[in-house]
Amino acid sequence: MIDRGHDLPLTHQADILHISRSSLYYVPVEISPADLEVMRTIDHLHTDYPFMGARMLRDRLKALGYGVGRRHVARLMRLMGIEALYRKKRTTKRNPEHSVFPYLLRGMSIERANHVWCADISYIPMSRGFLYLFAVLDWATRRVLAWRLSNTLTADFCIEAVQEAIAEHGRPEIFNTDQGSQFTDGDFVALIRDEHAIALSMDGKGCWRDNVFIERFWRSLKYEEVFLHAYESASQARASIGKYIEFYNGTRPHSALDGRTPDAAYFTSPAVELAA
Repeated sequence: MIDRGHDLPLTHQADILHISRSSLYYVPVEISPADLEVMRTIDHLHTDYPFMGARMLRDRLKALGYGVGRRHVARLMRLMGIEALYRKKRTTKRNPEHSVFPYLLRGMSIERANHVWCADISYIPMSRGFLYLFAVLDWATRRVLAWRLSNTLTADFCIEAVQEAIAEHGRPEIFNTDQGSQFTDGDFVALIRDEHAIALSMDGKGCWRDNVFIERFWRSLKYEEVFLHAYESASQARASIGKYIEFYNGTRPHSALDGRTPDAAYFTSPAVELAA
């Protein structure tokens, strides 16, 4: 995917390919084919039954013919960046040294574009390996505003996507995430609150409904795109996911939007004209 012998600087190549710049220097940890297969199955199960913890997943995996123990399942879940939703929402464990911000959306009517944006990270399996996908959505219109792929769970690829979303679409009044360490990271918080004066809202522990629309997007993405393919490379994953996001934004109708697409809902909203 990255051509280290090309005249184009590596960072420019990364920007073009929508991948994290930190991925340029990442040395991948070897994952066995058997573990990759188990992780793909865990991803299916977690998408359908997000309340399943390591013990329940172990039992279900054994019923499907996988001889894995609870600790091994727990290790793979940490690598994937997921946990049972009754305990905590997906993504990595919160750093206790980082600040957590209150949930600001409870009881709020969100009916216009750029009022609230939300963001999250999801595990993306490939035929040999895996990636992480970060996406920024407009809450009211469900439109995907920016996204990045990375092979590391660091804050930088999240920051890059948010910077792109703000540069192209203006800034929201509120930005909602979970309590993952990428979002409580000092640089991420500074970007949202200090640099752009956006109110930062965070889900309560285990309260997946606090960020429900991006959870629904992950489910649509997984069943309508990711689970139908076995990506051979990160470049193939990026191209295929990018094509799906174009379809999701511009062609796929949403019942919650009265049959309109996210593009139609977003670009006809009067709030877009006020964004700067």
